Amino acid sequence: MKILFLADVFGVPGRRAVEQHLPALRERYDADLAIVNGENAADGAGITAKLADKLLAAGADVVTLGNHTYRRGGIASYLATSERVIRPANSGSEAPGHGLTVVEARNGVAVAVLNLLGQLFLPTPVSPWEMVDTLVEEARAAAPVVFLDFHAEATSEKVALATWLDGRVTAVIGTHTHIQTNDARILPGGTAALSDAGMTGPHDSVIGVRSELAIARMRTRLPVRFEPAEGDVRLEGVLVTCTEEGRAEAIELVRVPA
Repeated sequence: MKILFLADVFGVPGRRAVEQHLPALRERYDADLAIVNGENAADGAGITAKLADKLLAAGADVVTLGNHTYRRGGIASYLATSERVIRPANSGSEAPGHGLTVVEARNGVAVAVLNLLGQLFLPTPVSPWEMVDTLVEEARAAAPVVFLDFHAEATSEKVALATWLDGRVTAVIGTHTHIQTNDARILPGGTAALSDAGMTGPHDSVIGVRSELAIARMRTRLPVRFEPAEGDVRLEGVLVTCTEEGRAEAIELVRVPA
């Protein structure tokens, strides 16, 4: 079976790309399941209930999030009842929403989708290492295929977690940096791993933001309001092929001009 994952959807350009191209991409890659990270869907930071529903309507079976989960008003109550839009499981015991969901793929196989936030260089309420084993056990009890979106800053942490989980999950795919890495691989135990799946959005930018605005903030250290860029829009992510028992067999980078 095949799982298509699209990385961080950034602003209007990223959303339009998903809405216009995800159905055709699912057909092109013969995907049994599509997962989309919607962490930056709302103007480059966060997501709203309306935008989450649009991503689902465009063909996403599950939407994952990240460190900007609660940036937008109203999203907390939406996440509290949503079964298909999940936030990092280590967001804290008081955080509304779920960090694990189980959905049925097109071929009838149950797939558990997990979302975790890295602790290096990010303000993370709970260390992912404190709860990942319990979370994976819960996922494996519910589904043979387990897919983890690890939203983290440090490559070292992403590699470490993928190695720790090798043989226990189908895939550990990194998000957050918006730069697609070239280390897609199948680990010895049968887990697909990638440090970062990239960004679905404008690449003529500084990780999605208009370049002149990002540079101005860096040069002056003064507050500068970021705005999404518009040029060179691409859909980026990864395609994971696995057995129905959950062992990864192949991993392929996805990079498609919009």
